[in-house]
Amino acid sequence: MTESPTIRYRRASGEDAERIASLFTDEGYPAGPSDIVERLTRFAGEDSQVIVAESGGEVLGFVAVHALPRFEHGDRIVRILALVVDPGVRERGVGHGLMSEAEAFAQQIGAAFIEVTAGHHRPEAHRLYEAVGYDGSVSAYLRKRL
Repeated sequence: MTESPTIRYRRASGEDAERIASLFTDEGYPAGPSDIVERLTRFAGEDSQVIVAESGGEVLGFVAVHALPRFEHGDRIVRILALVVDPGVRERGVGHGLMSEAEAFAQQIGAAFIEVTAGHHRPEAHRLYEAVGYDGSVSAYLRKRL
């Protein structure tokens, strides 16, 4: 993980669960600390990571990533499954830093691509992703609720 003068990026731990749950809930995805502890356990392997940005001991945001093998090629892709930044610190580079950390993880494991999904109702997320080089014209994503 890397560090800037005021923001440190590190792997999330169970001690971060309450703050991550609060950030996630505020973003419209209700979760309690015990939910987050369980999710952090699922993301503890070498193919997954949850990375937090912190400053002064306070978690400002987090990103969750997971690597998937591709069947059509012998490589992997990394998917960003969640990215949340405290609204009070947006536009200060925290999201960019978390995206850089996600990309560093993807490069470290030799992934061919990194991808992210953002709902149409989140134009600010689309702006962030496009600002750091993601191609917004790629739309091959379909979903069915089970």
